[in-house]
Amino acid sequence: MLNSIGVIGLGVMGRNIAMNMASHDENVAIYNYTPDLTEQLVTNREGLPLHPYYDVEAFVRSLERPRKIFVMVTAGSAIDSVIDSLIPHLETGDIIMDGGNSHFLDTERRFDQLNEHGIEYIGVGVSGGEVGARTGPAIMPGGTKEAYDQVAPILTKIAAQVNGDPCCVYIGPKGAGHFVKMVHNGIEYADMQLIAEAYSFLRVRLGLDVEEIADIFSSWNDGELKSYLIEITADILRKKDDETGLPLIDVILDQAGQKGTGKWTSLQSIDNGIASSIITEALFARYLSAVKAERVAAASVLGGPEARPALDKDVWIERIRQALYMGKIAAYAQGFTQYRTSSELYDWNLRLEEIALIFRGGCIIRAEFLNVISEAFATDASLDNLMLAPYFADKVQAYQTSLRQVVAEGALTGLASPCLSTSLTYYDSYRTANSNANILQAQRDYFGAHTYARTDREGMFHTEWQ
Repeated sequence: MLNSIGVIGLGVMGRNIAMNMASHDENVAIYNYTPDLTEQLVTNREGLPLHPYYDVEAFVRSLERPRKIFVMVTAGSAIDSVIDSLIPHLETGDIIMDGGNSHFLDTERRFDQLNEHGIEYIGVGVSGGEVGARTGPAIMPGGTKEAYDQVAPILTKIAAQVNGDPCCVYIGPKGAGHFVKMVHNGIEYADMQLIAEAYSFLRVRLGLDVEEIADIFSSWNDGELKSYLIEITADILRKKDDETGLPLIDVILDQAGQKGTGKWTSLQSIDNGIASSIITEALFARYLSAVKAERVAAASVLGGPEARPALDKDVWIERIRQALYMGKIAAYAQGFTQYRTSSELYDWNLRLEEIALIFRGGCIIRAEFLNVISEAFATDASLDNLMLAPYFADKVQAYQTSLRQVVAEGALTGLASPCLSTSLTYYDSYRTANSNANILQAQRDYFGAHTYARTDREGMFHTEWQ
């Protein structure tokens, strides 16, 4: 009997995707460049229909036509190497799916390359980490609709399910799926940093201990902030270190890593002229965290403000909650603006209400308010900015004072809050009808004769300033 699908790449994600597929009654061919990972999976396959192969040709021959191959290897040259090894053994109509974090422009290049051979290529964004890959991730496939329709029965089956609906829909042509995953990761960076800043305010400014903060995050997870990241932050804060008995968070070095997708989101927003300042500040916060030795040295040289009076904890806990929620709204507004603008630029016709629904389950940024985001774009598909939707406009109007107070108090205390403060700046900049950019245009015209538009007539103008 031939296998219904094959998985290449049996690292953490590939192994769990393969087991997920096999758990849903798919006969899965598995192959890894190094046979040790194949053997590990075979040894621990839990009776699932996972069938090992040790050379590419035999692996391909074992698959039903049109062949469906899911590639889960490291983004970059490794993907190209796998594709090159597969092409000689594939036929017209066969389908390769790239489930890694590939840059969407690489996906578009590979799509065109394989199209010349009559082979379909689908860039599949996958979010959910190790657990999601095994039990149901959010899946964002991009390629031809015809190719997607052939693999949809498998992808929708292995995806996370919310109220009976799979967290997987066709995104759009060519690199659209990987683009959506890329921006998802940028939103994830911002969301995580906003939570970290709320934690810092609670701990440093309010002087709460780790257990108290864990209880606060748990209570927040029962309300409008309900989300996977809030939930796991409470769990993280309750975890004790086996060796010292201290809260584990206190023995984790404050240097954050990143794998590049957040950076890609920022770079792409810059290239396309889209304001994604909160996402970019989250990236910069990780960069600054990396220079630990410099920060330790600077702490002994550079002073901060004088101590501030104690604050009413109950009052300020609620202010921080509101500030965090408003920051979250602003960050998602930037991410979905990047979706909307890029969709127009690349003619992708992204359906933002469906993208929000994909994110409700399986993925890292899953949150209760994604239902409201989906409703906002379903009501007005041409919505310019999420903050303009009635629900979110009411929320930011109600919560802006808390965000201002938290940002101001943080600044007076010397507590860095790059994403909370940038959220406020983004909100104030976006709601400003008449900005200071006229000064910039005058300066540009003064030193470079770049011209300027006027408020009282059409056309472009230049002044001899001297």
